[in-house]
Amino acid sequence: MARGELRIYLGAAPGVGKTYAMLEEAQRRSGRGTDVVIGLVETHGREHTAAMIGDLETIPRRAGELDLDALLARRPQVAVVDELAHANPPGSRNGRRWQDVQELLDAGISVLTTVNVQHLASLGDVVTRITGIEQRETVPDAVVRGAEQVELVDMTPEALRRRLAHGNVYPPEKVDAALGNWFRTGNLTALRELALLWLADSVDDQLGQYRADHDIDATWEARERVVVAIAGGPEGETLIRRAARIAARDRGADLLVVHVSRSDGLAGADPSVLARQRVLAESLGGTYHQVAGLDVPKALLEFARGVNATQIVLGVSGRGRSARVGATTAMLAGSIDVHLVSHERAGRGGGRGPLPPALSRRRRLAGFATALAGLPLLTALLLAVPDPPLITAILLFLVMVVGVALIGGLWPALVASLGSFLLLNWYFTPPYGRFLVAQEENLLALAIFVIVAGAVSWVVDTAARRTRQAASASAEAQTLATVAGSVLRGERPLTALLDRLRETFALESVALVEDGVTVAEVGRPGLRADLASDTVKADGDLLMLLRGRTLEASDRRIVEAFAAQAAVALRQERLAAEAATAKPLAEANRLRTALLAAVSHDLRTPLASAKASVASLRSTEVEFDEEDREELLATADESLDRLGGLVANLLDMSRLQAGALGVAAIEVGAEEVVPRALDELGPAGRTVAVRVPEDLPLLRADPGLLDRVLVNLVGNALRYSPADRPPMITGSAHGDFVELRVIDHGPGIPAEKWDDVFLPFQRLGDRDNHTGVGLGLALSRGLTEAMGGSLTPDETPGGGLTMIVSLPAVAS
Repeated sequence: MARGELRIYLGAAPGVGKTYAMLEEAQRRSGRGTDVVIGLVETHGREHTAAMIGDLETIPRRAGELDLDALLARRPQVAVVDELAHANPPGSRNGRRWQDVQELLDAGISVLTTVNVQHLASLGDVVTRITGIEQRETVPDAVVRGAEQVELVDMTPEALRRRLAHGNVYPPEKVDAALGNWFRTGNLTALRELALLWLADSVDDQLGQYRADHDIDATWEARERVVVAIAGGPEGETLIRRAARIAARDRGADLLVVHVSRSDGLAGADPSVLARQRVLAESLGGTYHQVAGLDVPKALLEFARGVNATQIVLGVSGRGRSARVGATTAMLAGSIDVHLVSHERAGRGGGRGPLPPALSRRRRLAGFATALAGLPLLTALLLAVPDPPLITAILLFLVMVVGVALIGGLWPALVASLGSFLLLNWYFTPPYGRFLVAQEENLLALAIFVIVAGAVSWVVDTAARRTRQAASASAEAQTLATVAGSVLRGERPLTALLDRLRETFALESVALVEDGVTVAEVGRPGLRADLASDTVKADGDLLMLLRGRTLEASDRRIVEAFAAQAAVALRQERLAAEAATAKPLAEANRLRTALLAAVSHDLRTPLASAKASVASLRSTEVEFDEEDREELLATADESLDRLGGLVANLLDMSRLQAGALGVAAIEVGAEEVVPRALDELGPAGRTVAVRVPEDLPLLRADPGLLDRVLVNLVGNALRYSPADRPPMITGSAHGDFVELRVIDHGPGIPAEKWDDVFLPFQRLGDRDNHTGVGLGLALSRGLTEAMGGSLTPDETPGGGLTMIVSLPAVAS
């Protein structure tokens, strides 16, 4: 069964028209005969959006949420499911709506949906810094990037604010608060830029995929990408800074720093220098990469073309190999611009030399050539000497064999030793000109010569092989260290590992497959077992598929290490996902349990008091005088007020946790807010001492919310203060903030339990069970933080608790 297609309408903020555009597409598809069903659409009371639904079939909601089972049973061709990042209520089959959408896609149902840029998981911290509001509902970037189509529904900040002011987004009573908070021009401009940049990156990924699918190696200059190659020397910092300046000329250009480690060992690369240069690259907004290759220019150009680079920056060097790298890269770069940058160390020698090279085919050929040319030449020189001693000839031929072994290794040296034996026997051992040995001591000398020559050849070849293995292990260790560093610096472990593997070995694509199902893939998509160039077992039923080239035996060890780490990373991601799903469920269950426990007593008490008072007043069996009637009415009034306060606190806490509490911050003076809060406390409030200076700066807050905070704090202080030492409120300015302190001299709270008092539905031993559900301080802190401030406890000198409300001051 073919998987359904996902189309996402991305917006920078609520109200830009995502749902409307989604419904337009649904109507268009329905009009051409496609079976379209609405699973869930949130109109938010917007008339134009509701009208766009028209006569489209709609699946009834279940408990106000998407009825996933009914939609799966209906099996339309296209399902419309609004708000992809929405969190499902506790007890649902899936924790998030995007997981519901995945089920629909797996069932072969195409989905139209919407999401705002602030709900993308990778941008959560950025959006929080811009808006000051933490996003609790997020969707993984991979889900959005995996959509077949992502369409940006764009609108300028000015047009969106006009739409909001005309009442086309929120009800009129919410417009002023929205314009002064989330919908500020600066916020909307920043969010719009985030949406555009994120989508540009997504489009760039799609372009790379298209080029890979169509085997396009030529550079398409759709976006500037500057690749700077570093060799691990001190000049690398100069090259990185120069490349960063080149990239900065084009807004949105990418900077990629790459180090090519030779597959036969690193040539003069100091790991500590590379580590410093990696940190420098990342601090300048670039990324660090490491690839392996025997041919450095070829490996560098393969990497550059793989990332669609437009420019390469190289350092000028007078040293032979480094100079050849620059010249060869420039000659083979094709349409990629190559910048050769001079630096202070250009033309200097010194430094560590390269590690001894392995015995390549060229060296073996050179060894054979030396043997074929050197043995006749040595023979001719010895024959030119009258009656040369046999021992002298043997030693000279042994030197020739050792030289051939140093140049070409074992097999050329064995050929040289055999040739030397024959030449010594023919020309220098009696009887001359025949392959015979007349004297036993000469036969022994020749036999010892062959044994020594063979042993020396074997030792030299073994040493060369050990050198190659050590150098290769060094290169592998450097590559693995780079991978580990990338993971530890916060990249997604599994994706980072696969991507580094693909870059390191210049592969087209890498996939991790479990029981025939692809669980992770990078590079060119659609990799299957029958298309793989090589396969490596990871763990259990996990296989790693590679496409691009068949692994050499020397490369297989490091790929197996990658595969093992990928299996561990997959398990970690699954455990993290399970934990993330379980945590909100556990938290919701804890809050539900606490709420039920609190409601069972604290809401019942005022209800019982009010009912008893009203029942007494209605009774015909007892006659009450005027004083008794007033007392019963006062009791009912007080109980209902307490009940109203408890319900208000519960509602406000739920709004805070949902991020739906409106805050309208204005400039207000403490001398205005404090008396109003004390008046709400009745006669008890008049006992509170107030020490607020007249010259205290204005503060920025929502007067209504600040009033609620102070009433809660002062009410607690009154409850636990001794009768002879009433609470006190003081005010002072500290930098950019104004602090209001509510001071009591009651029993106080131990410092180790200060954090506990701000948890919902918590009561400590110094609290009675008849005055609330344990929400007062939790709500007060939430309201204060919603206004951009903080609420912290402190110890009152001499005993007691001081609550410090810190809010932004208005600049004078």
